[in-house]
Amino acid sequence: MKKSLGWLIGILVVVLILFTAFISISNNFIRKEEAVNNSWAEVDNQLQRRSDLIPNLVETVKGYTKHEQAAIEAVAEARSRLAGAATPEAKMEANNQLDQALSRLLVVVENYPDLKASEQFTNLQYELAGSENRLAVARKRYNDAVREYNVAIRVFPGSIVASIKGLTAKQMWEASPEARQTPKVEF
Repeated sequence: MKKSLGWLIGILVVVLILFTAFISISNNFIRKEEAVNNSWAEVDNQLQRRSDLIPNLVETVKGYTKHEQAAIEAVAEARSRLAGAATPEAKMEANNQLDQALSRLLVVVENYPDLKASEQFTNLQYELAGSENRLAVARKRYNDAVREYNVAIRVFPGSIVASIKGLTAKQMWEASPEARQTPKVEF
């Protein structure tokens, strides 16, 4: 009788330890997932800040560049796609399209010295550059949080708990293929 009671207590202790470990690992995943969500919210915040600057930039450029309607419309369309994107993946794609459209617009601006000299345009460029810097920092923090989360769900024993809970890896923010190309500089 004493042996069976000892075995029963031993089994209960092991079950309790395993249950406690499962709860602890699950809670760790929740903390890491919330860190990812928080980091994404900051990226989203910075995307919105930059997006809010774009209409002012477009209006300023429009006043100087009557014949460059295609570049202006491309920026407006890309901004609209970013505003309508619902998921992080869709926002990443829309942001890449907006980056391309803004790059084309800034190339057009090079043909208008009066516009480049405009104080309003210069101030908007500084604001846009500041937004880009904030966005770069937010994307790095997001990718760091995603990396921590993805590692946590892949390493043992977390991988077991993650598979039981159905957790999957999060997508990191990646640069667009165009951003990976070396720009051509011509003098």
